[in-house]
Amino acid sequence: MESKIKFGFRIHQSGYSFTELKNAVTLADRLGYYSVTLYDLLGIPTLECWTTLSAFAGITENIRLTPMVLANLYRPPFLLAKMGATLDVISNGRFELGIGAGGSLKDHQSAGLAFPNTPKRVAMLEESVLLIKKLWEDDNTTFTGSFYQSSHASINPKPIQKPHPPLIIGGHGERHLLRSVAKYANICNIGSELSISEHTQKLELLEEHCQQVERDFSEIEVTHNTRIIIAKTTSDFEKKVSVLTKAAHMGRDQYKLEISKSIHGTPGQCIQQIQSYVDYGIQYFFLIFPDPIHPDDLKLFSEHVMPAFS
Repeated sequence: MESKIKFGFRIHQSGYSFTELKNAVTLADRLGYYSVTLYDLLGIPTLECWTTLSAFAGITENIRLTPMVLANLYRPPFLLAKMGATLDVISNGRFELGIGAGGSLKDHQSAGLAFPNTPKRVAMLEESVLLIKKLWEDDNTTFTGSFYQSSHASINPKPIQKPHPPLIIGGHGERHLLRSVAKYANICNIGSELSISEHTQKLELLEEHCQQVERDFSEIEVTHNTRIIIAKTTSDFEKKVSVLTKAAHMGRDQYKLEISKSIHGTPGQCIQQIQSYVDYGIQYFFLIFPDPIHPDDLKLFSEHVMPAFS
């Protein structure tokens, strides 16, 4: 039975070959994970986000394809709109556009790209998103902004999803980025392993931004990012923690403190921890499994945790 709660499979793809990624993603697709995400960095030894997601479109059937998140300055908005429409078409409507203002100064510098201050980058993000949405929805787009322009532009074929693919805006900036979420996002991706009280603090600020731009706060879907460390039994979990502690070069107590905000433990314990966020109102989770990703972890979660949320 399909889960009512959405569980995305989040991959930090550095260190993986395409074959390894392909095996993990096709397994996640068969097991019923809702989406797969890759990150968008240019200056590190890893497969490029967009190209790899496009390859996934041809080897999967149901899982949604989600960059988490694209750096806006890496690609002009007209190009990104064309790429997004194409990926939505070739995946039969399985694309989600995750985008942000770009948070890595080093990565921009290594690629020879300018890295303006935060207010300017966010202003560019807002203009880019507005233009992309117009290109996806309209047949003739003339746009004159402070940073981007187009004249009688048209994107065809259009995305399959109407009025356009879901738009995820990611980042944690409270003053500028959350304003962009309030204006344009269908889905927000804020922070990592936030407690419920931390979510509340962020969402109260987001609601204030929504009021300022006259947007209905309830229109924006809230997500939760978390590591997931799961094992069949308590004994198996302790063994897994020992292995991960050594890999992280930490003491055991230090590592347990490090993962205290993650979803972790036996399937029953993971269900309880997820349920607290579901009760709060969150229905979309992005899960990061330990590296190297093990098929048994994906199977254990799908077979013993997902059914609790069907």
